[in-house]
Amino acid sequence: MRAMVLNAAGQPLREMDVPRPVPAAGQVLVRVSACAVCRTDLHVMDGELSHPKLPLILGHEVVGHVAETGAGATRFKPGDRVGVPWLGWTCGECRFCRSGRENLCEKALFTGFTLDGGYAEFMAADERFCFSIPSVYSDAAAAPLLCAGLIGYRCLRKTSGAKNLGIYGFGGAAHIITQIAQHEGQRIFAFTRPGDAPTQQFARSQGAAWAGDSNILPPAPLDAAIIFAAAGELVPQALEATARGGCVVCGGIHMSNIPSFPYAALWQERTICSVANLTRRDGEEFLDLAPRVPVRTETRTFRLQEANTALAQLRAGQFRGSAVLLME
Repeated sequence: MRAMVLNAAGQPLREMDVPRPVPAAGQVLVRVSACAVCRTDLHVMDGELSHPKLPLILGHEVVGHVAETGAGATRFKPGDRVGVPWLGWTCGECRFCRSGRENLCEKALFTGFTLDGGYAEFMAADERFCFSIPSVYSDAAAAPLLCAGLIGYRCLRKTSGAKNLGIYGFGGAAHIITQIAQHEGQRIFAFTRPGDAPTQQFARSQGAAWAGDSNILPPAPLDAAIIFAAAGELVPQALEATARGGCVVCGGIHMSNIPSFPYAALWQERTICSVANLTRRDGEEFLDLAPRVPVRTETRTFRLQEANTALAQLRAGQFRGSAVLLME
């Protein structure tokens, strides 16, 4: 099969012919139709996330159809459409798994990081961690829901009760979560790189009540903020914009160092928290909610062999919403 392979950190992906995977017990073989491109893929490529499986096939926002089932795999049958997310396997035995926090599993394996992912024509996946995809979405439209949507949803749940919600970094996750937040009665204040008028206009087109530079204060205090950008300097800025008792949620798997800031910025019971990975319950809740909002994803499509171009454009912020690789 064709695949885009990372052989070493800091190198571009190589288009290669590699053996088609054989599904093990409890796995399904997925014929990939679409795979969205995530900033986490850049962090893996750049070596900012340590100890990936190498060589590695990236991609953890995968939509495809079951081509074959391994021994004992009964959840899906050949032809079923499934989505494969970042969380690819958990032990089910550690204290985190046993307490409903499988996103923190001490032995977890991750699609496109410690397991081969969806930048390929086929991939094998544990059927327990696959999701059925709502029929209202095309393959390309559904792909960003598998990470940008799921991780964004988990972040949003950390801001429960926030009327004024700030979002720092308005890309794939933000444009999805803005739609859900509005559906639930929240008002969105979008923050972008200073001077990024096109992204600010995109945020307003998605329903943001206000959009502006990340280094200025919004017109009203925030009850909570979500930071999707990987810039640690945004944490003190978000705290400054957040009212007493507010929460700043860091939604990325990697962030540059957070600079020191005065305790007064944190005082009055403001909090900072991170969001790590997802649970299957997050996925089930989100994929039930998304078509009822309804969430619409903005995508730019690329061919599989154009993965390096898609990643470069993501790094440079050259498109709105999410990039999606199509296999055909």
